[in-house]
Amino acid sequence: METTDSQTISQMNDLIRINNDRIEGYERAVNDTDDAKLKSIFYSMAQESRKFKNELLTEVIKMGGTPEEGTTVSGKVFRAWMDFKSAIAGKDRKAIISSCEFGEDAALHTYHEVIETGKLPAQYLAIVKEQHKALHQSHDKIKLMRETVKSL
Repeated sequence: METTDSQTISQMNDLIRINNDRIEGYERAVNDTDDAKLKSIFYSMAQESRKFKNELLTEVIKMGGTPEEGTTVSGKVFRAWMDFKSAIAGKDRKAIISSCEFGEDAALHTYHEVIETGKLPAQYLAIVKEQHKALHQSHDKIKLMRETVKSL
């Protein structure tokens, strides 16, 4: 395996892990909130990350790599999902949405870092940029929800 392939696989696996974080967080949210509208949104966002993860897994396997199965366990992403889990326990709508936004920020940051390295081959960069764009839309949806809840 070439160095470039190894770097690409590593970056793609970073994105798989952030999507695993998102899936885990939103699945917990679906199960722990009583709000039907939030359940629907959280389910949709978990599905979005499943789709992204599957796209990334396929490409890692094509390159001969081993896809990541776990989640991140350090840094900003871990803290974001820990905050998310705590917020859900209290079933506080505003806290849940704020924690979701923080988690979305972390996901966007991870995608941005991978894109900005400039080291992804064009075919993978196109996939990652498309996913990043969709994540931005999800982030904006959560942000708008947070702003709406604050104004109530």
